[in-house]
Amino acid sequence: MNPTITAAEIARLAGVGRAAVSNWRKRHPDFPSPVGGTAASPEFDLGEVETWLREQGKLPELSRAERLWRHLAAVTESPAAALASVGAQLLSRQRAGKRVAVDPAVKPLLPDIDALADELTPPAAFDELWQRFSAPAPGRPWATPDELADLMVRLAGADGGTILDPAAGSGATLRAAVRAGCTEAYGQELDQDLATLAGLWLALREVPGDVRPGDSLRADAFPGHTFDAVVCHPPFGVTTWGHEELSYDPRWEYGGVPPRTEPELAWAQHCLAHLNAGGHAVLLMPPTAAGRRTGRRIRAELLRRGALRAVIALPSGVAAPHGVPLHLWVLRRPAPDAPPPARTLLVDAADGDLAELAPRILATWEAFTAAPEVDVEEAGFARAVPVIELLDEEVDLTPARRQPAGGGERTGEQMVRTRERLAAVVRDLPALIPQVTPTPDGATSPAVPVAELARTGALQLLGPVRAARDTDGESELPVLHARDVIEGTGPSSRGDQPAGEPIRLVPGDVVVPVVARRITARVIADENAVLGPNMYLLRPNPAALDPWFLAGQLRNTANEKQASSLSGTLRFDIRRALVRRLPLDEQRAHGEAFRRLDAFESAMRQAATLGAELAQLTADGLAQGGLRPEGGNR
Repeated sequence: MNPTITAAEIARLAGVGRAAVSNWRKRHPDFPSPVGGTAASPEFDLGEVETWLREQGKLPELSRAERLWRHLAAVTESPAAALASVGAQLLSRQRAGKRVAVDPAVKPLLPDIDALADELTPPAAFDELWQRFSAPAPGRPWATPDELADLMVRLAGADGGTILDPAAGSGATLRAAVRAGCTEAYGQELDQDLATLAGLWLALREVPGDVRPGDSLRADAFPGHTFDAVVCHPPFGVTTWGHEELSYDPRWEYGGVPPRTEPELAWAQHCLAHLNAGGHAVLLMPPTAAGRRTGRRIRAELLRRGALRAVIALPSGVAAPHGVPLHLWVLRRPAPDAPPPARTLLVDAADGDLAELAPRILATWEAFTAAPEVDVEEAGFARAVPVIELLDEEVDLTPARRQPAGGGERTGEQMVRTRERLAAVVRDLPALIPQVTPTPDGATSPAVPVAELARTGALQLLGPVRAARDTDGESELPVLHARDVIEGTGPSSRGDQPAGEPIRLVPGDVVVPVVARRITARVIADENAVLGPNMYLLRPNPAALDPWFLAGQLRNTANEKQASSLSGTLRFDIRRALVRRLPLDEQRAHGEAFRRLDAFESAMRQAATLGAELAQLTADGLAQGGLRPEGGNR
């Protein structure tokens, strides 16, 4: 029996939204007919659907690994379970054993699995599928990016020793430990399918170790076992972690049982309990764990005992939740009878890119561990803070709040650079102002609504696009949102995804947000993006309309009254906006003036930003002593 696929799974297979599949069924008589399911949730033959998508140009040529992964994701309710079944087949093949029991949904794909293993070898075949499964995405909070996992493992010093990850997910940090050269890798994971995946990856790579399913806090799979290093990306904010039943657990050596609202501190003590003396643990932590009042007692005890060695603030976006600048905590199991160190390293690497900052973070950590009593200090980045200073009323370990102020020389250099940039922008402003003169006798040409221009073919009007209800159709390209247009920034992925088939923007398009404080129109230059939700797209006919002329006409103040809703809210129906009728050559002359005006406004915004930055730098420098008035002694 051939595998079947639902409409939602077709959308995932083709990389579009569900609405697009519904439209295909209505608009294309040759779309495959359902072979099962119900009227509300029909199922289709996978092979027929794939053939149709390829004939329509909606299924690009894919590698064998990508094609197999899309099939797995499309025909199974649990991709993790399906991938585990594939991994078991590959492991059996590698060990020259008989085929093991296979998931019925996976069975029709066995020839493709064998072909991929022949092409790449079983470990490499599983690795290709695992990488696609574990790529960070919405709904995968356990996905730890490789770049971050590598940094955690290197901070922990996992090379050449044993390692444990008590919240292993699908095994990203254990893979990083193997890349770093660990000798044995162990893990525990609440989700059994994910634990199986992580264990299969280790087995296929013939790495000694084990990954066991279960709740690490409530049912520790490795009681009494210690390791050379521990890395952990625990779940954040799970207050039902077992506070009551674990009140007398021997793991709470540092300040007693953690409060119910401090689950991350329970994970920190769990990791310490599994370390050999002198070994390091690295945990990814929410920034609130560094300063919540309920965790003061435990943070203080970790400092007093010498267990908390560093807190490192990371840039936003390194892992979920992506809008939060997460922290890394570096812990060490104190050696018996060793005096606690006098300093703890705090690193503020929240600004910048992790790929560029990681070497600097590691170099700073290595310098600190080589001479922990030395006063490590990099203005605005890192400081070895005396423990006695941290043991104040709040015990706040947020790195930014403990950094030394920028040196006077650095502040002065920043101030000079900003002043020079501001002067350059201001110098260019007069040249950007369009040269215009009054129209003789105030004569104006007649105007027509946008709807009429669309009817006559002078432009194509699309939208407004609705927001998608889910992320199944998430675009591979950045999305130009209404906020981007209003703020004058580039396309991004912030905000909702558009529903249906993405509308790719092309140079000359004019986009207008539906809701704004005033009508705002942007001419698309070279943005490689798709149209975001709640936006109109006007695509002028080059033989009839100049795009800059059109955008300038739309932003006319009179159109805010003409196109806004009768209720007085700032929601615009762009079809009612009026555009003057002018010959094309005159449109282009007006369009050039509108383009220069747009550049003038952009420069004004930049000047305002630089002016505010210059004022703040100057105020900071004067207040901190890094700057002084000319002619002043101090």
